[in-house]
Amino acid sequence: MPYKQKQALTEETGMKCLLSLMVNFITLSAAFPPDRKDKNEENNQLAQAYLNQFYSLEIEGSHFVQSKNRSLFDGKLREMQAFFGLTVTGKLDSDTLAIMKVPRCGVPDVGQYGYTLPGWRKYSLTYRIMNYTPDMTPADVDEAIQKALQVWSKVTPLTFTRISKGVADIMIAFRTGVHGWCPRHFDGPLGVLGHAFPPGLGLGGDTHFDEDETWIAKDGEGFNLFLVAAHEFGHSLGLSHSNDQTALMFPNYISLDPSKYPLSQDDIDGIQSIYGSPPKVTTKPSGNSEPHACDPTLTFDAITTFRREVMFFKGRHLWRVYSDIAGAEFEFIDSFWPSLPADLQAAYESPRDELLVFKDENFWVIRGYSVLPGYPKSIHTLGFPRRVKKIDAAVCDHDTRKTFFFVGIWCWRYDEMAQAMDRGFPQRIIKCFPGIRLRVDAVFQHNGFLYFFHGSRQFEYDMKAKNITQVIKTNSWFLCNEPLNASFNVSVKGKANSIGTVILHHKRLSLLTFSIVHVLTKTYN
Repeated sequence: MPYKQKQALTEETGMKCLLSLMVNFITLSAAFPPDRKDKNEENNQLAQAYLNQFYSLEIEGSHFVQSKNRSLFDGKLREMQAFFGLTVTGKLDSDTLAIMKVPRCGVPDVGQYGYTLPGWRKYSLTYRIMNYTPDMTPADVDEAIQKALQVWSKVTPLTFTRISKGVADIMIAFRTGVHGWCPRHFDGPLGVLGHAFPPGLGLGGDTHFDEDETWIAKDGEGFNLFLVAAHEFGHSLGLSHSNDQTALMFPNYISLDPSKYPLSQDDIDGIQSIYGSPPKVTTKPSGNSEPHACDPTLTFDAITTFRREVMFFKGRHLWRVYSDIAGAEFEFIDSFWPSLPADLQAAYESPRDELLVFKDENFWVIRGYSVLPGYPKSIHTLGFPRRVKKIDAAVCDHDTRKTFFFVGIWCWRYDEMAQAMDRGFPQRIIKCFPGIRLRVDAVFQHNGFLYFFHGSRQFEYDMKAKNITQVIKTNSWFLCNEPLNASFNVSVKGKANSIGTVILHHKRLSLLTFSIVHVLTKTYN
């Protein structure tokens, strides 16, 4: 074949190949446009970030395409779809993406905490507003926060008191992006609206709102602060997210009529499982019927520890003293337990994290903040003989898990593990506790010591040395610096100090130390 003819044929063949490649490229480009590929990648990154933040996916970067990570991704996606009531496919479909793009709370939906865990171990809580959003007037912010807290106080025994200085149980602030010591960050407009932390020290109870959002008090463009705050305060009180779309604790923002009551039955059931129902309306007694903490003649009906506090019962009232808070809280007994009578005679905390209280021949068992069903029961079911008609005092030694019951000059010992009275009892109190010669009105254990109360005096008792170490006024726990009556005399085995100032100053120093630690752990930028 001549050279020119061969060259022409070669050029023609090359041109056909080039045209074929161009056609194929155009066809492939039409089938997989660049913007679609970019969009898929964007959706995958959105889903991965969402599942990392709210479902504990914990995959870093864009490596979820690996088989192991892909399996984790699909599993968490199914979990998220099930939570929101979507069709569970494990695929990133349009309905799933739509949910992920809705503004919401920054608290994870899983892997954190639930309402089965204890909430605050007190009913009187404080809150403090650290700063204000420029979107609303300070008065509107104050009102929104107050109304949001009232949502929860209406269905529980909780009360909320605002403070302007110091550390509150619930510290409220408007923040942006990475803020202070907070481990959770905000992401700018839309996305996460706020977050809160469960009850506890440090950040516990604290609530933050994203300042990059537009906050409103009523109708308009933006997010209603009252609705978001009421949701976040649910977390501050110990609630987790609900998958009930009618619930305030549903994680996604739903614009409701703020004038309507926002709690669903699911919300009410959850919060009351922690704190119980609101107390019945009671009329506060007037005149001299209310006891005074610093009355030098003050006596108590019963005393017990309960978790991290000490409860002092008197008539219809009780004082609550905490190791980390100076002073005492004064409450009505029926504001905690409406079914309990006044004038209780004995109380103690069992190793099962239960509180047992006694009056006459009956006793009640309290778990958390609820009286267990089936109570009261007779004290004779514990093994007391029929001649015993009431208990004067009781205390459980948590080292031995033995409970001592005091009746007149006698004491019984009860084995909490065997749920039975120990053999060889009752014995005289003086034999069990040398030096304790008087009838016991109340008793509790604290830091390895027993504190026996008789009239307006208390005896600090060293259980190992088996002697009285100090005799002090009953109200020394309330920081009442009342001098001990010098004419009071007591016969003790071994050396007994009759000066109450030593333990009083010791308690003040201890309370001050705890308070400083509390402030340091709660302070943040």
